[in-house]
Amino acid sequence: MKKVFLSAAFVAIGTFAMAQQNSQMKDMKMKDPAKMEQRRADHMEKMQSELNLSTAQVAQIKALQDKKMAERKANAPQMQAERKAKMEQMKAKNEQWNAEMKQILTPDQYTKWQSKKQEKMQDRKEKMMKRGMHDMPAKN
Repeated sequence: MKKVFLSAAFVAIGTFAMAQQNSQMKDMKMKDPAKMEQRRADHMEKMQSELNLSTAQVAQIKALQDKKMAERKANAPQMQAERKAKMEQMKAKNEQWNAEMKQILTPDQYTKWQSKKQEKMQDRKEKMMKRGMHDMPAKN
């Protein structure tokens, strides 16, 4: 009985945590500059009151944040290129895997294997949609 109760409690807590995370992810996806700037100002006010920061410290932190954002923007094309290269590498490995499987399996087995793979992919996609991840950018 104790184990059942603890299991139910963990499931409930996990569900609540996922719901919180999904709502935060939706907020981050909006990327409205005005909202982002307001959020940044609110965070700075909170830091200032919690840490008892001076105005000079606040200015230094803002400058540091601006520097970090500029670096991030400058590195964005490089990061995108690296991500694209990794995706191409994964795609090539996957194609090689499929070719090797095609040599091993009979045509009927290969067709069945491919259909099972497609079903699993569709199941994953549906689960992602249920979790609120359907707003993810499309593949290029």
